Amino acid sequence: MPSWKTDHVLGPPRIAVDHVGSGSLVVLMHGIGGNRSNWHDQLPEFGRYFHAVAWDARGYGDSDDYQGDLNFGDFASDLARVLDHFNAARAHLVGLSMGGVIALDFVSRWPDRVATLTLCDSLPGFSHLSNEQRREFIRLRQEPLLAGMEPKDIAPAVAKSLLGKTPRPGSFERLVASMSALHKESYLKTIASMVNYARVLELEAITAPTHVVVGEEDTLTPPATSREMADRIPGARLTVIEGAGHLSNIEQSEAFNRAVLGFLMEHREKI
Repeated sequence: MPSWKTDHVLGPPRIAVDHVGSGSLVVLMHGIGGNRSNWHDQLPEFGRYFHAVAWDARGYGDSDDYQGDLNFGDFASDLARVLDHFNAARAHLVGLSMGGVIALDFVSRWPDRVATLTLCDSLPGFSHLSNEQRREFIRLRQEPLLAGMEPKDIAPAVAKSLLGKTPRPGSFERLVASMSALHKESYLKTIASMVNYARVLELEAITAPTHVVVGEEDTLTPPATSREMADRIPGARLTVIEGAGHLSNIEQSEAFNRAVLGFLMEHREKI
């Protein structure tokens, strides 16, 4: 039996969360191909010191799908509802890949609600791409699904491209499982909304203590990208996880937990 409880934050859309522990709230947010199960190596450990919460973003896992177009800022609004659900004025935010972009969007809207930021294998949005580059980025990721393939059909190849050279046993299978469980229509909307997100994220304006974490072998958001982010955020810390690719929290969970928990414990009384 898992050590955590599963709840639903009232919607629309309803947001599914796993949570465990007590004290200051820590919210863990998955990447574009994931779900809350990606954080199950972190929940029990983080829950020893914090109230640890892992969500399914809207349109993922056991969270509701939604009608109409997706504005990327909707994720930040959903995150605010999660904080309200747990009566938390502020929270420590931990976001991997797309989850990191959501965290950055959230802190730009509600800086007073962020105790700390941990940005894992992420990037500061897509404003650096031209319109043509954005269209091509979206086309490459949507085309197989629009042509009739299902998420489970593309999952093995995508998972292989994201992992480093020496991930923990079972990492590949876990990533394939989470990608196979994607809600196809919601995933297509999320790809477009994230890449077309036009809001410029002012990293230099961030005042929350920030930790940038990246896998040494991450080729999607490489260490150079994380180093540049850390350089732009005042006082930010950079940690490189050896032997990890893009899913550093799954591939090298023990090293990831030591690094991220160490940072969070330093700021445990920030709330």
